[in-house]
Amino acid sequence: MPSRTPTQILTIDGREVSISNPQKVLFPEPKYTKLDVVQYFLAVADGALRAAGGRPNMLVRYPNGIDEEHFYQKRAPTSRPSWIEVVTIRFPSGRSADEVVPRDAATLGWLANLACLELHPHPVRADDLEHPDELRVDLDPVPGVEWAQVREVAHVADATLRDFGLIGWPKTSGSRGIHVNVRIERRWSFDEVRRAALALAREVERRAPSIATSKWWKEERHGVFVDYNQNAKDRTVAAAYSIRPRPRATVSAPLSWDELDRCDPGDFTLVTMPARFAEVGDRHEAIDRDPGSLERLLELSAEHERGGLGDAPWPPHYQKQQGEPARVQPSKRRVSKHPLIEIGRAQRQEDALAGLERWKARHPEAAAHLEPADVLVDSMRGRSTTWTRIRVNLQHVPTKLRPDQEPLDPDEKTLASS
Repeated sequence: MPSRTPTQILTIDGREVSISNPQKVLFPEPKYTKLDVVQYFLAVADGALRAAGGRPNMLVRYPNGIDEEHFYQKRAPTSRPSWIEVVTIRFPSGRSADEVVPRDAATLGWLANLACLELHPHPVRADDLEHPDELRVDLDPVPGVEWAQVREVAHVADATLRDFGLIGWPKTSGSRGIHVNVRIERRWSFDEVRRAALALAREVERRAPSIATSKWWKEERHGVFVDYNQNAKDRTVAAAYSIRPRPRATVSAPLSWDELDRCDPGDFTLVTMPARFAEVGDRHEAIDRDPGSLERLLELSAEHERGGLGDAPWPPHYQKQQGEPARVQPSKRRVSKHPLIEIGRAQRQEDALAGLERWKARHPEAAAHLEPADVLVDSMRGRSTTWTRIRVNLQHVPTKLRPDQEPLDPDEKTLASS
């Protein structure tokens, strides 16, 4: 086992920040270390603070690197410098937690020392925790969808926002998707912001039905999912400049709309982003200049309701909402629209995917008919960790070739049932 390197003390904004084991490798393939992560966040601090600063942040920590278990930490560590600001967040569950509010580069360095690769801010400011100032448009492609289609849906979302008097600020997610952040006036509750986001998602789907969807259940989706539920209270999204736990350390890169079609998400990494930031600055520098109104989107939501299109499903751990449809997956309803089977459950995604490969080896004829979107990889979040469930939609497999439900492989029985 490699020996620990001595703690390194950095002076950041006049504050001393201890970096323990600075040479610890967090990204095994390129061998990027904890100190590399710290230096990255210092290089892009102005932009990262514009995205996540002044807001309560949930911590997502990778203490042993991206290939090992990570965990979610809502509560700020009790052992922390006196200059780390926190604010008390109250969750829909009734629980509360003191969460970190970064306001300077020193706090970013301190978070990086905790192996927080991603910044996960709530869409509220620390001085008003009940009125979001940001609506988040999360464009999440189903498996098999190419980057060009995600960009196309992003442009539809941009046009829709402009038609409703709002300004969208795009960024790569750091993975396969695109996020569009919209600054709004602090006049509406979380539920109202979510209603506006749902109306927007349905309008994007109406304008581009062949490539975009607002359907919550994975087996009903196609193309690019416009995830309205990212605006529910207690949900956080990786902010701009977050480093994602990908082999090449790709980052969530703020973009201008005119460069969206010229870029590839793999262009932006822990190594390349500081140079880009030094050259062009923060593409979202003006994001706070002109917050918009949700009134017109809420009028559209009311129009949907009058037409019989009410609420859509909420995430599973939320209380049942008034007007919400049955929160039951289509595959579990009495008459299922989709022939789904579950393959396995595991704490590590690679173990669950290995089970899928064993299933394909047992059923090669059925596997040959699967399309990329037929494999549903569900990241199931517990209170502090995630686990993975693999399901297969047999809709493209001829009936006579469809395997029956088998015992789960793997089947980590300690995991809570969905």
